[in-house]
Amino acid sequence: MRKNSFLSLALAACAAAMPFLLPQTAEATTGPGCLFVVNVAANDALNMRSGPSASSRIVDVLVPGNHGIIHLDAPCEPLSRPWASRWCPVSHYDSGRDVTRGWVKARYVRDSECP
Repeated sequence: MRKNSFLSLALAACAAAMPFLLPQTAEATTGPGCLFVVNVAANDALNMRSGPSASSRIVDVLVPGNHGIIHLDAPCEPLSRPWASRWCPVSHYDSGRDVTRGWVKARYVRDSECP
């Protein structure tokens, strides 16, 4: 095989693989790392905030038992506070293809397996 033919073949293989190597939009996966809403009345909802504060803007509303996938993106913080006082960074995947990123209070979520 000629050098030029080998180089052309190698370049074509790299170009074909590029879509798989480029960063993709984060998607929820199966296994641990998801959350479900708790300690919220059936006729109420959990507000997802733009930052780790009750005074931050509401970016999404999570209805208990009907909220799609809530993925825990990093440990709830600050670690120095009791669990119920921490805020958790999450991504909310609704039933469509929309993803909302924000924060929820740890006292209102529990660990779950991702579907």
